[in-house]
Amino acid sequence: MNRKMILYIVGMVLRIEAGLMLLPAIVSYIYKENTFPIFFGCAVVAFMIGIAMSFKLPKNTSFYAREGFVTVALSWIILSVVGAVPFIISGEIADPIDALFEIVSGFTTTGASILINVEDMSKAMLFWRSFSHWIGGMGILVFFLALFPTASGRNIYLIRAESTGPEVGKFVPKLKETATYLYAIYFGLSVLMFILLLLGGMPVFDALCDVFGSAGTGGFGIKADSMAGYSPYIQMVTAVFMLLFGVNFTFFYFIVSKRILSALGMEEVRWYFIIFIFAATVITCNLNATFGTSPKNLQDAVFQVSSIMTSTGYSTVDFDKWPEISKFVLCFIMFTGACSGSTGGGIKVARFVIWFKQIGKQLSLLIHPRRVKVLRMDGKKIEHDTIRIVNCYFAIYFLIFTLSFFIICIDNFDLTSSFTAVSATFNNIGPGLGVCGPARNFASFSYVSKLVLIFDMLAGRLEIFPMVLLFAPGTWKRNG
Repeated sequence: MNRKMILYIVGMVLRIEAGLMLLPAIVSYIYKENTFPIFFGCAVVAFMIGIAMSFKLPKNTSFYAREGFVTVALSWIILSVVGAVPFIISGEIADPIDALFEIVSGFTTTGASILINVEDMSKAMLFWRSFSHWIGGMGILVFFLALFPTASGRNIYLIRAESTGPEVGKFVPKLKETATYLYAIYFGLSVLMFILLLLGGMPVFDALCDVFGSAGTGGFGIKADSMAGYSPYIQMVTAVFMLLFGVNFTFFYFIVSKRILSALGMEEVRWYFIIFIFAATVITCNLNATFGTSPKNLQDAVFQVSSIMTSTGYSTVDFDKWPEISKFVLCFIMFTGACSGSTGGGIKVARFVIWFKQIGKQLSLLIHPRRVKVLRMDGKKIEHDTIRIVNCYFAIYFLIFTLSFFIICIDNFDLTSSFTAVSATFNNIGPGLGVCGPARNFASFSYVSKLVLIFDMLAGRLEIFPMVLLFAPGTWKRNG
């Protein structure tokens, strides 16, 4: 375990966070709020600590999978702890556990909140919590590698530990270029969405926060009614971009590099849109049958399916009041989630595709035991290691989910509330149903439950393994 290298990278992450904290300080200055010294002071302290931790690059820069998982987990935990400090000092979220819950929800792009009246917050704090979505969407370590690639030559372990999906590779031979391409696409889509929102008459501050929440698929609203008060145009622009940010970014890279056939050949992306269309159609029909035929039913269905499937969590309607079939479909797509290699949460469509292909293979072998069948995705052979990791992921996922669900039930809320609270946080969705529905929040949960849900949010965003390995004794052995 190269502890010095881990410390160095975490220190660099703190320095990046310090720089990013200057943006809400600027917002505070523009709106003449008293939170400017809080953000500026936190930025200075974080930068000084970061400098102390990363003053000199260690001589031994060797870096392997174990260090990658530990570095990513520690970086996100420290990033969250430091990010919660402005809430606590300002008194806008005075309780440390609540403040940590809120900022972890922001960085992990979950969007679950403990705030009872979000409109009472200052502009700077609203900006910081929404901006945390944009920071966490693509990943702070990916951003770090785009700016400061280390000399170890093994930085792929950082991207693999932080990125979403069962397998992560490089677009181009150099990892720095891959990280740069990712952020270029991310930034470009964000700017395009911002322009379209402004053309729809959305205020600049609101548009920025909407972009942060949609790009990071986080969903922190700055209004009590989330997105319900905005025009149908703004809602549809948001719905389209939420859906786009849930697409594997390799798809956009293929499009930009004019490899259209490669983009269209991505099996996961095809299934992603098929599931979206199917879910939106079923819910629209269900709403029309229940409340009467109306164009708004289609609009609400498209928006909510886009929001929940990509784990964004914005809402235009209290879907907790929808009929049971519609709520079931929403719960189902909470788990399927978006594409691997996107900013979306959930288990990921790719894992389900691989899982069902494996089930089909095993059923085929029962009928034809001697038949040799190779599993393929996008025309490429699915390696046995990938299948093994996917199976391991599902096993650990359901183990953590079950344990979390059991602990949350101690709060004695109804089964739907407890189940969807874990579903919404572990899959980085945001709102659930019942007590934690779109018109309510997570404030009523106990401290123990909030700590469990904080772990679930981090584990869900980091694809489980980094958080699990962080607490595994064997991880820290020098010769493990």
